[in-house]
Amino acid sequence: MLFGLTPLGVFHTIISLLAVVFGAVALWRDGRISPRNRLGQAYVIGTLISCVTALGIFQHGGFGKPHALALITLATLLLALLAEFKGVFGGKAAHVSAIGLSATFLFHWIPAITETSTRLPLGHPLLSSPDAPSLQIATGVLLLLFIAGAARQWKIINAALKAGAA
Repeated sequence: MLFGLTPLGVFHTIISLLAVVFGAVALWRDGRISPRNRLGQAYVIGTLISCVTALGIFQHGGFGKPHALALITLATLLLALLAEFKGVFGGKAAHVSAIGLSATFLFHWIPAITETSTRLPLGHPLLSSPDAPSLQIATGVLLLLFIAGAARQWKIINAALKAGAA
C-alpha cells in the first residue's frame, strides 16, 4: 500500500488532486468555477468522482466525518448545478452557483490538509490525530479565505448583473 492507502484510496487521492488543480486554475483564471467551460466541467466531474470514491473508503472504521463531508459536498454540488443550469433560486442563481462551487473547493481542502498532516512525513507525521487543534485552526483559516472569496464573487456578480440590466 502506498502511504498506507488502498488502491481505491490512491485512485481517490489522484482524482481529488486533479479536481483541486482544475478548481484552483479556474478560480485564478475566471474568478469562479464555471460548469459551462471545460475547466469547470473537469472540476465538477473530478469532485463527483472524489465524493463517490470517498464513500467507499473505511480506513478509520465505519461511516465518519469524511463520509458526511462527501455527502455534504455532493448536495452542495447538486444545488450549484441546479442553480447554474435550471435557474433554481431565481435572481440569485448565479450567486448560488458560484459560491456553491467555491464551497465544494473548500470542502476538498479539509480532508486534504487532514490526511496529509496525519500521514506525512512517513513514519513521523506532522500530527497524530485528525482532531488536533492545529487542524481546527487551519480549517478556520480556510473558512475565512472562503468567506472573503465568496464576498468578492458576490460583489462581482452583482456588478455584472447591474451592468447587464443597464
